[in-house]
Amino acid sequence: MRRAAVAALALATLLAGCAGVPPPLAPGAYAFGVMGDTPYSDTQEPHFVAMIARMNAQPLAFVIHVGDIKAGSHSPCSDELYARRRAQFDASTHPLVYTPGDNEWTDCRRASNGSGDPLERLAKLREVFFAGRKSLGAGVLDTAGEDDAAPGCTAYPENRMWSHAGVYFATVNMPGPDDNEGVDAASDAEARCRDAANAAWIERAAERVEREDARALVIATQADPWVSKAPGFVALLAQVAAVAGRLRRPVLFVHGDTHVYRYDTPFRDAAGATVPNAIRLETYGSPLVGWVRVTVDPADPRVFSVQPMLLAISG
Repeated sequence: MRRAAVAALALATLLAGCAGVPPPLAPGAYAFGVMGDTPYSDTQEPHFVAMIARMNAQPLAFVIHVGDIKAGSHSPCSDELYARRRAQFDASTHPLVYTPGDNEWTDCRRASNGSGDPLERLAKLREVFFAGRKSLGAGVLDTAGEDDAAPGCTAYPENRMWSHAGVYFATVNMPGPDDNEGVDAASDAEARCRDAANAAWIERAAERVEREDARALVIATQADPWVSKAPGFVALLAQVAAVAGRLRRPVLFVHGDTHVYRYDTPFRDAAGATVPNAIRLETYGSPLVGWVRVTVDPADPRVFSVQPMLLAISG
């Protein structure tokens, strides 16, 4: 989307009062925050820090960052940048769960980013952000990690799962826009391993929802799987639609990547019909600095409701 169009959309959103005071929570309900694709520049960084401070002032159970913690080009994938983002995440008084985006690992191979090795950078991300089972931030959230590795593949500690008040949450590492496919044979092999692990992780989360009769399922990742026909994304869309059809309860799919706030029902079943209980939420992204407040009310048949919280437009 062109910057002028983004700015116009952002202004309309602000005028609509989307950054207003959230409504009070119903008894038994709670809220969590979603952000992603930020910060991309030194100009955006103060707004990002301020956004975390504002989120700290709200009663949130936890926060999810859906990846892209830096710009995709002309932005070195340095250890120093990773450490700075970790410190900024840890300034959150709420537990914070992060799933990687392409900008901080697959795009590190770009010359303008330093011609790095994506897998070496992913290993560094795991060291900085995923070394333990606790969430990031000052709050404490115990999460399970995907430690199993198929033959010839690796473990995926960045894939996390947790439950909160009757809802299961799972993150999977699927970076846009191409899932690390189509570059070379080694990258294609890496994507196949990771996609298989992601599918198994989503299935494990769905099985827990069924076994425990949980109220709903939330799946969070970085990529917008509707903008690419990469095999991993095609399979992901089919799996989420099938899981929603099987569970017959709300399934919220959260992502970033294309930087446009959306809350809709684009999932289709094998016959091409809309899957009404499979809901997509995309959060804001650069040059917009904002987040989305998601309310979870187990007594509401819809379970989820959202309030976009746009804070700034920055270069």
